[in-house]
Amino acid sequence: MERVINLNINQERYKVIARPHESLLDILRNRLGLTGTKECCNEGDCGACTVIMGGRAVNACLVLAMEAEGEEIFTVEGLAQGTHLHPLQEAFMKFGGFQCGFCTPGMLMSAKALLDENPEPTEEEIRKGISGNLCRCTGYVKIIESIKEAALSMKGGQKSEQE
Repeated sequence: MERVINLNINQERYKVIARPHESLLDILRNRLGLTGTKECCNEGDCGACTVIMGGRAVNACLVLAMEAEGEEIFTVEGLAQGTHLHPLQEAFMKFGGFQCGFCTPGMLMSAKALLDENPEPTEEEIRKGISGNLCRCTGYVKIIESIKEAALSMKGGQKSEQE
């Protein structure tokens, strides 16, 4: 049975009618137009639909929309503040942490969840933090470098491009 649910997404409140079988991904993309969250495998294997819900990176394709009611949800659209990019977005641009860009939104959200929990991750912790996100283009080296740079930038330091 359809039901009106209240969602808090990127610090904005939405009321939507959800069906019991609809995923958070369905609602984000098809009802709210938040298409930065990508639809790919719909099985939780690729990470393209990663959002932050309740402070944790989750696959939006595996979360029923009704389960998301009352949770604080952040999508890639919520990273930038107006025209000011988030340090992760800046680092991905600076270090080429993307190629085709399809995995980038989910990768950014997994990285943000990691850095929110652990502002100074080791390379191994970064690899573990993004392990649920598949990228078929980059080989992950530039993604990991981008996340390292963002972590450094977020704590006030800056790495030179030669390091």
